[in-house]
Amino acid sequence: MSRIHPTEAKNTDTIELASTSNRPTVWTVWKKSSMSFQGTDGFSIFDSQGKLAFRVDNYSRRHKYLTREILLLDGAGKPLLALRPQILSMHDRWNAYSIEDCPNDKSKVPIFSVRRCAILQNTDSSEVFIGCSKTDKNRLIPSFTIDGCFEKRCCRITDSKGKEVAKISRKKNSGGVPVMLSDDVFSLILHPGVDCQIIMALVVIMDRICHKSFTPKMCH
Repeated sequence: MSRIHPTEAKNTDTIELASTSNRPTVWTVWKKSSMSFQGTDGFSIFDSQGKLAFRVDNYSRRHKYLTREILLLDGAGKPLLALRPQILSMHDRWNAYSIEDCPNDKSKVPIFSVRRCAILQNTDSSEVFIGCSKTDKNRLIPSFTIDGCFEKRCCRITDSKGKEVAKISRKKNSGGVPVMLSDDVFSLILHPGVDCQIIMALVVIMDRICHKSFTPKMCH
């Protein structure tokens, strides 16, 4: 059986940052909590060196109206962002708050917000707005756009100028006959200069927005 990630290293002091890399890096996203006891759910995100960079523990797959918030943690378990669904939003909007900025204060402006581009169309395309209020979103150009099919692990994230900053793709086993791994394991390509923390939060939010199941097929 091929390994999900290169190593089991737990030291997060030297976690690779895509923002300081001069070339694209390939990370691995595993839809499984780093906590080993039964009943946990979440995400484990490993950098290209195999180090645990980010994680989400005890991730709830309940309906968004029953979900209070999802916490994005660093590899050591320190909370970084609180991800909250916007109740009664026809665009499936989610807001991200910094833990250090007291996210319980309702007057705080979110670091960024994510919403579907269309209400009625069955599409995964979404828009990301960095640091703007609710009233700004109808007249501002999105900071990032997410296109493609997240459910099939085939989508890209572009900035306001259309430049690709990250890409999600199916992950293949590392040896032997090429076989696509389960959709619970996929690759994330990060381009230089991108904010890793924001991209990881977008992956978690897109998983909640695009909640339909997808069954992978063997690659011949």
